[in-house]
Amino acid sequence: MQIRGRLRYSREMAATRAIRLVTEVPGPRSAAVLERLQASVARPLSITFPIAAAEGRGATLTDVDGNVFLDFTGGVGCLNVGHGHPQVVAAAVEQLERFAHTDFTVVPYEVYAALAERLIALAPFSGPAKAAFFNSGAEAVENAVKFARAYTGRNGVIAFEGAFHGRTALALALTSKTHPYKAGLGPVAPEVYRVAFNDVDAIRRAFKATVAPEDVAAIVFEPVQGEGGFVPATQEFVAGVRALCDEHGIVMVCDEVQTGFARTGRFFAIEHFGVEPDLITVAKSIAGGLPLSGVLGKAVVMDAPADGGVGGTYVGNPVAQAAALAVLDAIEEEGLVQRANAVGERIRARMDEWRARWPQIREVRGLGAMLAIELESAALASAVADEAFRRGLLLLKAGIELNCIRVLVPLVIADVELAEALDVWDEALGAALSRA
Repeated sequence: MQIRGRLRYSREMAATRAIRLVTEVPGPRSAAVLERLQASVARPLSITFPIAAAEGRGATLTDVDGNVFLDFTGGVGCLNVGHGHPQVVAAAVEQLERFAHTDFTVVPYEVYAALAERLIALAPFSGPAKAAFFNSGAEAVENAVKFARAYTGRNGVIAFEGAFHGRTALALALTSKTHPYKAGLGPVAPEVYRVAFNDVDAIRRAFKATVAPEDVAAIVFEPVQGEGGFVPATQEFVAGVRALCDEHGIVMVCDEVQTGFARTGRFFAIEHFGVEPDLITVAKSIAGGLPLSGVLGKAVVMDAPADGGVGGTYVGNPVAQAAALAVLDAIEEEGLVQRANAVGERIRARMDEWRARWPQIREVRGLGAMLAIELESAALASAVADEAFRRGLLLLKAGIELNCIRVLVPLVIADVELAEALDVWDEALGAALSRA
């Protein structure tokens, strides 16, 4: 994002708001940090907002200059329970004081079992299920494919246009968007076949024209496409994928890296569809911002690889797992599944108003508190996000065309903060779209 110009809010205005902009944005201390980063960090690690974080609490983020922003990015979906949740912090500190690492496959620990048991109980599997933990969403997806290949003895994987499954070698092959994720970084992993999303007939055609179904190990999909623009799967599509997997002995992999942990108004988004997958990948909000991911699945599939066939040095770090247990406690105790629906209803109502007011907004879509507006162009989306940032609201874009603005706000956001954020977004739309 290119931020044009600077803005100073008055202290009188800031005193009545969660947002407090007390310096120019970026302020001098942020500017100094950014200068150091530019000199010392690889250029491809591009930065969206020209501020340096100092502290996060709930749905607010404070920079090193003391400016307070309302955060609708949630660390790209990692903070459903908010910044600095006290239970999560306490659990991580307690575990860190005991021990930080052994490598689970060398010396195991009880917190691994506790987290596996909790997540399996929450997952929509009707029979025996097991879990395995890793570090990132991409790593979870790659291991899900390993489980599927070991179980089926096949190599092929079907993914979809608009999908995002990560940036490592196999995950990158599954990811759909070329720029900036894939261009110039090939060759990608073979035996990955892409078809149109929400089109069961496209899979059937692929079985005839592209890859034989008996060569396909897995079909991998997101119940709501994330980077693709927050596009929900249809009921017909999800049921159709399940039927095709059953017919041809294919493993159905549901990527819940961004949709899981109450984001869509269910603990797992697949629950909206009443369909049981074979494997579920999880990450992002699993541990309140600490790096952790996992694969949950039917025991017969999870047990298929040979001993040592999956693993890694940090396969389920105990500090992150302790934090993950606290995340589950917070979701349950604070009713965050229900809260996601309430937050989503308020946001969608405002989005529908905006769409009625501004013809440049093409569509409002999503599930629960995982919502987006699609604008006519990437330039308009950037202009709205820029105007929101100037006013102290952090918004992220999405979509193949980068013309969507998405919501990944912490579900713990207070009603007054939510109202303020939506008013600021409204102002940003007016500023950006009235001159378009």
